[in-house]
Amino acid sequence: MPNLVIYDDLGLRDYKETWDYQESLFNAKVEEKRSPAADGAKTPDHLIFVEHNHVYTLGKSGSEQNLLLDYIQLQARDASFYRIDRGGDITYHGPGQLVGYPIFDLEEMKLGLRDYIHLLEEAIIMCISRFGIEGSRLEGATGVWIDPDKGARARKMCAIGVRASRFVTMHGFALNVSTDLSYFNHINPCGFTDKGVTSIEKETGRKITMEDVKRVMYNTMREVFGYEYY
Repeated sequence: MPNLVIYDDLGLRDYKETWDYQESLFNAKVEEKRSPAADGAKTPDHLIFVEHNHVYTLGKSGSEQNLLLDYIQLQARDASFYRIDRGGDITYHGPGQLVGYPIFDLEEMKLGLRDYIHLLEEAIIMCISRFGIEGSRLEGATGVWIDPDKGARARKMCAIGVRASRFVTMHGFALNVSTDLSYFNHINPCGFTDKGVTSIEKETGRKITMEDVKRVMYNTMREVFGYEYY
């Protein structure tokens, strides 16, 4: 029987509010694995889709030198900044970007963390292919890239950064759909100084709705991970 996943579409939501929500789901699943219920009952996995207000987040291994703004400049751009507990360096979230937070039990899915990240990338590659875009991986980096083998022409469409404990995941991916890419000018995205960023709209040259991308991503996640939705 396939795993069952609850789908949450939160719309446009403040970053800290969403972080607190996914952390509550994550902590419940981790605690359940520490102290399993006597009747074997398990809390369900979740897949959260959300857009955030302008925010920069810095992972555990990142450097604040990759944020090129001070506090006053952040305020002038109506942006906030958080140092958070995922892997990776700095990235930007904002309107027009589909952020996905899978709270998955990898042990139940029989996956290691490296396999999980690979499958996340695969789901995103499949999603953007439905819009006529060929995405791929960049050796030595996570995420989904366009023209990764073309040096300075390589550009990132989707960032990935996760946290895991007892094989339970949180955080996830950030796929640029119609994102205002100028906000990336104020950081070295994911620590890179020689690579660009892009979006589905920029690559296709046409208007793409968030709802269309959500619908495709909802299905490619299910196809790749082999679960069913409640």
